[in-house]
Amino acid sequence: MKEKRQNLIIRLINENNIETQEELLFLLEKEGFNTTQATISRDIRELNLKKVSYDGGKKKYAVNEHGGSNELTEEVSYYQTLKNCIVSMDYAENIIVVKTVSGMAMAVGASVDRLNVSGILGCIAGDDTLFLAIKDKTQAERIIGEINDVIKYTY
Repeated sequence: MKEKRQNLIIRLINENNIETQEELLFLLEKEGFNTTQATISRDIRELNLKKVSYDGGKKKYAVNEHGGSNELTEEVSYYQTLKNCIVSMDYAENIIVVKTVSGMAMAVGASVDRLNVSGILGCIAGDDTLFLAIKDKTQAERIIGEINDVIKYTY
């Protein structure tokens, strides 16, 4: 079932300009696959899909030409997710609020988790907003700086 669903996901993103996980979920349901957004998010990670620009700056899912799932490819993919999907970051007390491209908060959360930045206790993701719970408010600027450094030096 998983393999059939993932093959269908690849076909759907190759045939359509799918910008969000919700759009992908809708198309999968039309094809007879009733699944959850969490499953779609895992499939996107496992398939190593990426967001690419099209039609004047819109973002859509695409198959990563490099394929593969070796550790270096995965790291680069996580960094590129941060670079391509974070719109803004700010903090209030011990919560960092990360605004993302629509539908990408969970992927950004997974990427932030992968960074293993000290002081981050956990993440909660919605559609386009990610909350990072941090140990204390004095670490917020440093954590945002570390994430910005990854974004800045990712090609």
